[in-house]
Amino acid sequence: MEDQVLQPESDEAIEVVNPDEFMPGLAGYITQKFDDSEKGRYSHEQRWLQAYKNFRGIYDSSTQYRESERSKVFIKITKTKVLAAYGQIIDILFANKKFPIVVEPTPVPEGVAEFAHMTTPIDGALEQASADPYGFEGDGRELPPGATAAESPADYLGAYSKDFANAPITEGPAKVGEPQISPAQKSALMCEKQIHDQLLDTNATTIIRKALFEAAMLGTGVVKGPLNMYKRIHRWGKNEQGEREYQPYEKVAPRLEHVPIWDFHPDPSATSMDDCEYVIQRHRMNRQQLRALLLMPHFRAESIDEVLSRGPNYEDKYYEDTIREDEAEANYQETRYEVLEYWGVIDSKFAEEIGMEEIGETDNYSQLQINAWICNGTVLRCVLNPLTPVRIPYFALPYETNPYQLWGVGIAENMEDAQLLMNGHVRMAIDNLALAGNLVFDVDEASLVPGQNMDIFPGKIFRRQSGVSGTAINGLKFPNTAGENLQMYQISRQLADEETGMPSVMHGQTGVSGTGRTAAGLSMLMGGANLSMKTVIKNIDDYLLKPLGESYFQWNMQFNEDMDDVKGDLEIKPRGVAAVMQKEVRSQRLIGLLQTVSNPMLAPFIKIPNLIRELAISQDIDPDSLVNDTNEAQIYAEMLKGMMANAEQRSSENGSPPSQQPNGMAGSGGVPQQSQDNSGASTDGSTVGVGATPVAGEAGFTGNPTQDEI
Repeated sequence: MEDQVLQPESDEAIEVVNPDEFMPGLAGYITQKFDDSEKGRYSHEQRWLQAYKNFRGIYDSSTQYRESERSKVFIKITKTKVLAAYGQIIDILFANKKFPIVVEPTPVPEGVAEFAHMTTPIDGALEQASADPYGFEGDGRELPPGATAAESPADYLGAYSKDFANAPITEGPAKVGEPQISPAQKSALMCEKQIHDQLLDTNATTIIRKALFEAAMLGTGVVKGPLNMYKRIHRWGKNEQGEREYQPYEKVAPRLEHVPIWDFHPDPSATSMDDCEYVIQRHRMNRQQLRALLLMPHFRAESIDEVLSRGPNYEDKYYEDTIREDEAEANYQETRYEVLEYWGVIDSKFAEEIGMEEIGETDNYSQLQINAWICNGTVLRCVLNPLTPVRIPYFALPYETNPYQLWGVGIAENMEDAQLLMNGHVRMAIDNLALAGNLVFDVDEASLVPGQNMDIFPGKIFRRQSGVSGTAINGLKFPNTAGENLQMYQISRQLADEETGMPSVMHGQTGVSGTGRTAAGLSMLMGGANLSMKTVIKNIDDYLLKPLGESYFQWNMQFNEDMDDVKGDLEIKPRGVAAVMQKEVRSQRLIGLLQTVSNPMLAPFIKIPNLIRELAISQDIDPDSLVNDTNEAQIYAEMLKGMMANAEQRSSENGSPPSQQPNGMAGSGGVPQQSQDNSGASTDGSTVGVGATPVAGEAGFTGNPTQDEI
């Protein structure tokens, strides 16, 4: 199940009915939008092609060589830079084994209480109020005309409504000594747990990695979702005979999908995804994939059969031979179908003209959000946008934002000129070395006997004419200019470092000189690189993680029945930028803050539980498995207090003070002590030891004045 249409007032799926004779009107409309999008992004496709070729190390037909050029080497520094940037982004976002999205309540929650507490009953009034929430006549709580009864605890307790259904809970912060809960925080944690579980179940990390790689290479990565899917849950149980039996079941789950940038056709006039009027995704399907669409809801079987009967209609684009490297299979398109998936708006007037039904009451100025699939002029599926609130389920992530453009700028485009310079100077150096590394011979044939072979090898003998003066064979050596070319190559490589913000030391360059020779200098270089990377991570937070988290929240509110108790205006916070700081530096700062707790004057101002959790995270430790929350900490504190009390009681029964160790035992790791007299003799007759230490005024104290001093 991919997606379904839900009426606002019911849960029954509906399909927009379209008479067959009007379907070509919608197909033509979508095809026209697709052509407009292709024309609008043509210049961007040229940039992507050049970036891809630089990443792969491919010279295209536009590269012109002189006849004297022999070398066609390509130095793949672009590939090194792209992989280094991609690897650093992955390490920052997913190193903590937790998806970098958290859910927190807003500062002033709506629809749920920020705090609630349990009050102490006074003279049985609370029990009476809880037993009879509407009171009785004459109790002073009469409602004036037009007023409504106070909201029940379930309204503001949110996720706690089932746990404290009959408890005397009152909204607001607690007084001293009263138990307090935070319904808003509980709802946020419950929602965050659900989202992380769904992201893990659908391999969201792997899908987002593909988009991040494409963003680093081409400048923009695209993610689609979340949309409905049926996930098979593997379960084993026992049948009636008591034997183990495989009993799988399916549940609805949100899924993500990576969309290649080549198949992503947005509104050409849009500057962001919020500004997009429509998005069209181009699919290349074989017959099996096209028939598999019948398993998805609201696809028309008769339309798919008609498309299959017409035969394949896929047309190869000019860039596909390069990106798919399938020149050897020039006829592969003969078995493929081009399917266009449309998400966007159409005017309600146009919807009426093409015969759409069951769309409700509209006027000439309203628009409808639809999802339609077409192939070869035939509409395969057309439904109203099933997502509530209505949104286009695509996220375009720019590596670096391009002002006033939807498309971003990637590593390969940033260093395009530097890559061109590096290739040119290396080719020149190789051609010069090929010329300067061998001798070129100048032969005076008039000085030689005619008919001789001009091949030169060790021991070769040339016969000269008698009486002719001068050298018959001269060896010429051309000057070596490879050093200057390689010097320009190094300058071009440094230019690539500055253009991309990725120093070469970050991807394994050896022989570092200058600032990077010392630890402080290397730290400065890394800090500068992290500054530029922080901008990229911020783009990931703003354009991918935050809207993706909000979409998952809206999906759960619409389709997940387990989230009925989650209330309030929760806030999705991406944590990508927070992970940019190096773990070692962050850990040291947290430890320094933890040492501040030793000062009793400053300890009350520090949230110690949060500090302990952040310290565990900075050291790649799962805080949920090793760190207790506030309630668990109180329980363990009581347990430790009881253990200490039992230890003191046993010590007192043995006759020794609880603060001292039993006689005959030394400290941890020590040996039993033996009683000694002042002379140094022990109870067993040995003389090991020096006895008690003398004090001032006693014999043997070195500080006593001598007779001469007196």
